[in-house]
Amino acid sequence: MYICSNLSFKGLKMKTNRFKFLSIILFVFVVFQFQAKSQGNFKTPKNVIIMIADGWSESCIDATEYFNDGEKGKSIYRDFDIQLFMSTYPAKVSDAEIPQNWSVGYNSYRAWSDFESAKNGATCSGAAGTALATGVKTYNGAIGMDLSKKPLPNLTEKFKSIGRAAGVITSVYFSHATPATFVAHNVHRDNYSEIALSMLLDSKVDVIMGAGHPNFDKSGKKANESDYNYKLVGGKDAWNDLKAGKTKFSTSSLSGNSIVQDIDGDGKSDQWTLIESRDQFQKLMSGETPKRVVGVPKVLETLQFNRTEENYTNAFEIPFNNEVPTLAEMTKAAINVLDNNPNGFFLMIEGGAVDWANHANVAPRMIEEMTDFNMSVKAVVDWVESKSSWDENLVIVTGDHDCGYVTGPIENNNNPNTNPIINNGKGNMPGLRYNHTNHTNILIPFFAKGAGSEIYNRLANNSDMIRGRFIDLTDVPNAIFMLLEVGK
Repeated sequence: MYICSNLSFKGLKMKTNRFKFLSIILFVFVVFQFQAKSQGNFKTPKNVIIMIADGWSESCIDATEYFNDGEKGKSIYRDFDIQLFMSTYPAKVSDAEIPQNWSVGYNSYRAWSDFESAKNGATCSGAAGTALATGVKTYNGAIGMDLSKKPLPNLTEKFKSIGRAAGVITSVYFSHATPATFVAHNVHRDNYSEIALSMLLDSKVDVIMGAGHPNFDKSGKKANESDYNYKLVGGKDAWNDLKAGKTKFSTSSLSGNSIVQDIDGDGKSDQWTLIESRDQFQKLMSGETPKRVVGVPKVLETLQFNRTEENYTNAFEIPFNNEVPTLAEMTKAAINVLDNNPNGFFLMIEGGAVDWANHANVAPRMIEEMTDFNMSVKAVVDWVESKSSWDENLVIVTGDHDCGYVTGPIENNNNPNTNPIINNGKGNMPGLRYNHTNHTNILIPFFAKGAGSEIYNRLANNSDMIRGRFIDLTDVPNAIFMLLEVGK
């Protein structure tokens, strides 16, 4: 009797375990099917525009809004459907940057309990840009390369491979880290001539715009011929070949290539059209366009940040250099070229000198650069709503890392990152202070709107004790790659 009962009990237990196993399998299958169907509901964008305010933070946005509007919340991206935060740490930094008992990554508790911790293990723009362009974290200084220093496929290459247009524009020189990571591949960001040549000769992008003009100084004044600086555009020979519209350069890229790429598959190299004056940029904002455009404003490093070395206490106190375009004008010109492709386009727009202002701890210039960036965002939104639609476009507005560690001005506080920026009214400099002259590892804002944007809410699987849900740099391009696959 005991044996029979025991056998029956064992049989029942086996059936129960089998039922549990099958239930788990069924549950996993249902979840998988739900996720697959939900993923399939994401709309694939025709056009993707990523806008990066290099070195920004929530505090930079607040300070700019207080100065321009007298209140918080007026920036156009504040109305975007998706509003999250984003981690920015690299895969690897130098040993000198990591103190004992600290590792690369983002730790919410440490970030809010130990103010100094955010200064450790921060990314550079090369590693951050690579993550935003490829979806892979890498070492500081890398340009489109993995930890083994092998090239990583990026967003411009992806869009060109599926028959769409692609471009990058920036308010700093075009061979600088962020634009470079979306187009080129190099072991180090400081190899400017190599990077510029790769962008001009090896890539198939349709538009490149940014400073770096060899015949002008950093303030936008004509340089003495003996001071011409060709490093940022690939060298003197490359610049002369570019100006002459040549398709075969007298110099070659690091890969050994000296032939400008064929971007439309007709077997012929497609030459670059070089524009330099502000008038040329403004004319390109509408009407007919060349097939490929390189725009190099008449200034060496940045559009406006270095226009003067005078110290000033209020934003917009010093007149702007009217000989160079605004970032918004460059944006309109770039889109006018790229939207000629009926299949769609990708565009990266960088407000690069926000970072420069924060490195220098100059709040008035930070607000000027943030304002220029915000006007560029407005230009994009206006184009979407007047010439296209949100059903066709995905617009992302974010940064690549924080710089300057901007907080409120309260002194004698061991953890000032909870101190808010002080609103002193429209047109008045807000109350703030800088706590660092370099990058930090704090979370930065992320905004998205348009086709497929809701995917970022799905990817926000991390939670910060103050900021709430957040994504990572790598989620930005990986979601786009995913949306493109869904749309096949």
